[in-house]
Amino acid sequence: MSRPDGEGLTDEERYDQGMVVRREVLSDAHVDRAIAGTTELTADFQDFITRVAWGDIWSRPGLDRRSRSVAVLTALIALGHHEELAMHLRAALRNGLTVDEIKEVILQAGLYCGVPAANTAFRIAKDVFAEASS
Repeated sequence: MSRPDGEGLTDEERYDQGMVVRREVLSDAHVDRAIAGTTELTADFQDFITRVAWGDIWSRPGLDRRSRSVAVLTALIALGHHEELAMHLRAALRNGLTVDEIKEVILQAGLYCGVPAANTAFRIAKDVFAEASS
């Protein structure tokens, strides 16, 4: 199987690559809080999302981070994952999306995911943008 950075990355290399991307997208502060909150119950999950979500998927060359953010925002709006939506709105800003572009993503999602989903997404975005500008 071919991988973005070559064949046969070890789990440790995938984890290390994932941690770099995770920190770049979500911020050191967010990742530090997540790692500090790791327990025996959640340790395997933290390892999994770092290796697979961040080390494998977010590290692939097929989409840039802005495009990945658009896809993630849409999925989170559709599924009603509001806590994750707030986190990924912050990430979208870090990945270079503008407030106006995010507004368009929410409008587009509202068309396909429903008005209540967009209404909630706009409320969450308003709070995230206010926090980001303060």
